[in-house]
Amino acid sequence: MLFRKIESTIEAHLKSDSPKILLVDGARQVGKTYIIRHVGSKLFENYIEINMVEDSLGDRLFANTKTVEDFYLQVSMLAGDRMKQKENTLIFIDEIQAYPHLLTLLKFLSQDGRFTYIASGSLLGVTLSQTTSIPMGSIRKIRMFPLDFEEFLYANGMNEIVIASMREKFRRLESLDEPMHNKMMDLFRKFLLVGGLPDAVNSYLAEKNIQAVREIQGEIHDYYGADASKYDEERKLKIRRVYDLIPSNMENKKKRVVAQRIENKKGKTFGDYSDEFEYLISAGIALNVQAISTPVFPLIESTGKNLLKLYLNDVGILTGILYGNNIRAVLDDQRSINLGSVYETVVASELIAHGHKLFYYDNRSKGEVDFLVDDYDSLSAVPIEVKSGKDYTVHSALNTFVQNGDYHVKKAYVLSNEGTVSQKGKIIYLPVYYVMFFQHDSGSGMLL
Repeated sequence: MLFRKIESTIEAHLKSDSPKILLVDGARQVGKTYIIRHVGSKLFENYIEINMVEDSLGDRLFANTKTVEDFYLQVSMLAGDRMKQKENTLIFIDEIQAYPHLLTLLKFLSQDGRFTYIASGSLLGVTLSQTTSIPMGSIRKIRMFPLDFEEFLYANGMNEIVIASMREKFRRLESLDEPMHNKMMDLFRKFLLVGGLPDAVNSYLAEKNIQAVREIQGEIHDYYGADASKYDEERKLKIRRVYDLIPSNMENKKKRVVAQRIENKKGKTFGDYSDEFEYLISAGIALNVQAISTPVFPLIESTGKNLLKLYLNDVGILTGILYGNNIRAVLDDQRSINLGSVYETVVASELIAHGHKLFYYDNRSKGEVDFLVDDYDSLSAVPIEVKSGKDYTVHSALNTFVQNGDYHVKKAYVLSNEGTVSQKGKIIYLPVYYVMFFQHDSGSGMLL
């Protein structure tokens, strides 16, 4: 099975004495059900799984379940012989968003404490915002993403010793030797094609067939769009339109969302589509990067309301849309093909998966920098520029940014195909695959 970092988090929580119920959020098809089923079956003698979407389309046993007693009664109809003691019984409530009232019931199940519980769902951000009684003191919500690049390396046979060695070189700002760099770039380019959706990764590992991988990615991409369309009849076309525009937005120089393009209507503003953006972001199928013109720590205090970049949640879906079955466009690093949007999508997904909130620098007179993240060590912003071509040392906006004394920049990063780690002033040049080590911790900042 695929190694997923979140497994240890789920296992630690289920082994702990915490009264809170773990709620695993994330886009569909990222592997939530599979990993919870794996951990739950391993830890608990009596494992009970109830899919609420299936129930809502079938018997609707839980449609009107509002009390703890009623919940237990309905569960007993399905698995009464496995309802034993708290320490050996886990009840997994899958796709809980199908019945929003069950989110409120989690509070009372937690207080009752008769069994151990875990829940998962998609669109939980949307569902919780529409839930009248949010059980915040009774749940611990974590988000799951597609496989990140490190997990992709494990899937392709790389072991923990090698990855730990690379992590140490990253900390010391050291380059990998040339053969290892070439191997990492080869795997990185394959990651651009395959992405991190578990079904696509498993298909690639089993068959090495790009057409089979693309079929899976295409189906999931269509499913994401169709799923969004079902959410609200009045807004479904706008939601789908915003989602479908993401790849073409990425190919524009500015890459940001242009409100007037969504329905091709003049006078439309960002605010006209704020609900649609929020839906796509909460669903986990789009990653948001907010604009900042004056980067003051913490960055969230300086965000603008009317400028936004959206990325697809999986780089494999993006390369499938852009290049289809032509793998040479990515593997051969052709000069005629600009992979800027593809590289940025990987960096965005890696940073978000590692806990960073994402922003970008946009200043009319001083230019644009791809990403900004908070550095809690220096209490300043860290700019990150992503380069897919040979001109990775050309970045006038970044130069201006780091030289601005008002910004108090201590360091900046340029990520590119170049294997040699170097530093010029405040700017550190790193190979793009090192982004997998850009972990976030509000207590210690990035691992540099």
